[in-house]
Amino acid sequence: MTRVTVALIQTDPGPDKTANVARALALVAEAAERGADLVALPETFHCRGPNEVKRANAEPIPGPLSRALSDTARRHRIHLLGGSFNELHDDADDGRTFNTSLLFGPDGAQLARYRKIHLFDVAVEGRFAARESSRNRPGEEAVTADTAFGRVGLTICYDLRFPELYRVLAAAGARVLFVPSNFTERTGRDHWEVLLRARAIENGAFVVAPATIGDGGGEGGFMAYGRSLVVDPWGTVVACAPDGEGVTLATLDLSRVDAVRASLPSLEHVRPAAYRNLIAQGGPS
Repeated sequence: MTRVTVALIQTDPGPDKTANVARALALVAEAAERGADLVALPETFHCRGPNEVKRANAEPIPGPLSRALSDTARRHRIHLLGGSFNELHDDADDGRTFNTSLLFGPDGAQLARYRKIHLFDVAVEGRFAARESSRNRPGEEAVTADTAFGRVGLTICYDLRFPELYRVLAAAGARVLFVPSNFTERTGRDHWEVLLRARAIENGAFVVAPATIGDGGGEGGFMAYGRSLVVDPWGTVVACAPDGEGVTLATLDLSRVDAVRASLPSLEHVRPAAYRNLIAQGGPS
């Protein structure tokens, strides 16, 4: 497949997991009816709320939610990115979960599981503070998956601020980079589009970024930015969701990845040996 129709699902989830999932899957069905080959849900599409709400709604994989996503992908014969949700795991004695994204193929098979590596522990100008590590553990592995339209790379939200992750995914052959997000309005209005376009330009890849919007009926003052985006390998925004829940479609011409990477072969010009002295002095590895 060289041309893929992708659908961004933008939702405003609150603490009612059952209602949130039903709404999200209804939008997935709408996207499939409108011709989407690939449908992408946002981060925390299953619920938003205080830590105790998120822990109460966490699930193992496999579990009811992962099975529902698999069944939905198979029913509609689509690739489905399951945004992210709180994953229970065997070693959960400290009460923390993983923030996990799943990718399913048109036959319902799970193609990838990615656990968010970079956790959102921030204090923004004294106006907004978050400590994701109080409820989630960090993942430890970058993840790609092979699909009918080529290799893809999985990331989640705050990962967007770590360009080295995207460079590694692109170097491993990813042509499409997923960024399901629950991005804050405070940072989103200045950083969201800029960062997504930068990751696309740096790596000559499509970036597919479905996002939540709104406050889900009230989440301790948190407001999500929305503006779900698709960016092409040149850095051009080819689709942007309006400010509300819904489905936004775009067509990815994957030959564009080859053309851009041929004209600007930055992936071939990386010289990691030249950076080792700074890494040895304590810089990022």
